[in-house]
Amino acid sequence: MSKILEMREKRAKAWEATKHFLDTKRGDNGLLSPEDAATYDKMEADVVALGKEVERLERQSALDAEMAKATSNPITNQPAAPKEEKTGRAAESYKKAFWNAMRGRVDTDVQNALKQGADTQGGYLVPEEFEARLIDAATERNIMRTLGTVITTGGDRKLPVASGKGTSSWVEEEGEIPESDDSFGQVTLSAFKLATAIKVSDELLNDSVFNLENYVAKSLGERIAEKEDEAFLVGNGTGKPTGLFNATGGGQVSVTTASATALTLDEMLDLFYSLKSAYRPNAAFLLNEQSLKAIRKLKDSTGQYLWQPCNKEGEPDKILGCPYHTSFFVPTIAAGARTIAFGDFSFYWIADREGRSFKRLDELYARNGQVGFMAYQRVDGKLILPEAVKILQQKA
Repeated sequence: MSKILEMREKRAKAWEATKHFLDTKRGDNGLLSPEDAATYDKMEADVVALGKEVERLERQSALDAEMAKATSNPITNQPAAPKEEKTGRAAESYKKAFWNAMRGRVDTDVQNALKQGADTQGGYLVPEEFEARLIDAATERNIMRTLGTVITTGGDRKLPVASGKGTSSWVEEEGEIPESDDSFGQVTLSAFKLATAIKVSDELLNDSVFNLENYVAKSLGERIAEKEDEAFLVGNGTGKPTGLFNATGGGQVSVTTASATALTLDEMLDLFYSLKSAYRPNAAFLLNEQSLKAIRKLKDSTGQYLWQPCNKEGEPDKILGCPYHTSFFVPTIAAGARTIAFGDFSFYWIADREGRSFKRLDELYARNGQVGFMAYQRVDGKLILPEAVKILQQKA
């Protein structure tokens, strides 16, 4: 038995024990005593910890499989013509010159190579290979980049959206056929500037062991991803993208709870069925972990809990049979808060404006023996079809 399957079965047993404890310890009012509530929280935390361990093992398994791949393929055909060298920002000479410039080692050859990526704002466009790595770093921490649709633009992108459908009618013989046109709207994806800066000591910068590329990619990637994710979820559209949970331009509120601090089974079912059936095959829930904790205590009329752990390797846990995702930036349960989204998140579009740029800041931190690096990008995000995502909102 694989370690992953073993951990999944262990988690399933822990969850069954947790449900049994909850069912047997609830009082006539449906609540737990303070002592039993503390015990339940500990049992549920163990289930969550086991789930995270399963996720870690699955990621490790995927990495092991990737690392086990052959690094080269045997030659089985006739030698081909020499491979064409990359040009522009993809060229090795540009990449080498870029990082030499970041370390302050600029000579005539370096300056000539960097002319290909000169930025009108005074920086240098990052080499193509590093730019891809920076995007990868962001994707690992940004939930909306994995769920939404990501496109690359060179300017504002106008998206025509069919906001209403026409209908057909029954008419009498030789009767007049009524007109019923589709209605169309337009969503514009622009570009908002997101920037960050880091400082590196002269000692680290000049240390041949220190991998400047990996450090910059990881540090800047994590910062950018965090701010992006926040904007994609709760951004107000002013100087930043419009978030999925924003009151204007976000998902449609279809359920308002009866309580400001709790959820019920019926409210979750209402949220599920408020989404048109056409969107449900690709639908998922998006919520904060505190909301997930509340849902774990809910069960249907047959005694089945809404949250169900999956014991099959590679498959996600589910709520009402649908996968779910959690993010720290989704609002927690509070009066008036929009706490749960359910829908097809591929209708949230993210537009990356081509070119991420770096600037080296030599003088600003020179007195402290440091060199600064500033990175910025331009990006926008919007839900282009509001009916594809439904929102549950707490009572005000």
